[in-house]
Amino acid sequence: MKRYLGIIFLFIIVIPLNAQRDSDYGVFGGISYYMGDINPERFFYGPSPALGFIYRYNFHPRHALRTNIFYGAIRANDLDFNNNYQQNRAESFKSSLLEWAVQFEFNFLPYTTTGKWWDYSPYFALGAGLCMSTGENMVITPVIPVSVGFKVNIYKNLGLELEYGARKTFYDNFDGLTDYINDDHHIWTHNNDWYMFTGVTFTWKMFHNMLSCPAYDDYWDDKKRKRR
Repeated sequence: MKRYLGIIFLFIIVIPLNAQRDSDYGVFGGISYYMGDINPERFFYGPSPALGFIYRYNFHPRHALRTNIFYGAIRANDLDFNNNYQQNRAESFKSSLLEWAVQFEFNFLPYTTTGKWWDYSPYFALGAGLCMSTGENMVITPVIPVSVGFKVNIYKNLGLELEYGARKTFYDNFDGLTDYINDDHHIWTHNNDWYMFTGVTFTWKMFHNMLSCPAYDDYWDDKKRKRR
């Protein structure tokens, strides 16, 4: 019985630790901004500070699954745009954003945080998430995050990533304005409000020097010998 309890204990301890060897942790800092009815096409308009945290599990040097929590803000004012319609409308808004998302990440080149110094790769990420907006009214809406970026090893288990991420929302009222169209044509895909996060992420691998457990390996070697 003690032997089996010891084996169970090894599984409980070793398997999570082995998973951590393939995990990256990161801190994000950058800006967030909005595109929608007030700002239909100007990139990097009205940027606000943004920050966040990420956790990434690397299945393969090219494939990973990551989750993030980002916080930022968006704002816009019709008076910032030189056209008569917006100057007469004179609408404005401010809102804080809290996002949780999960994305599948694809590296165009093989990459690991513990690779050679200055190893690098461009990457693409796509997933799903939820955004809580705290403007005039608190709203929670699903989002589709799409990101492109570039990552590089800068020192041993440390990485640096530059990323631009756009969020497709399913909500058309971040700015307090909705499109005036016939209700019969107002389908769930129709909206003009997007928000973006762009910035820099520092990543690190906490257990990159951890060796596999000798007792765990010996146990499986013993099992293999008994089967022969």
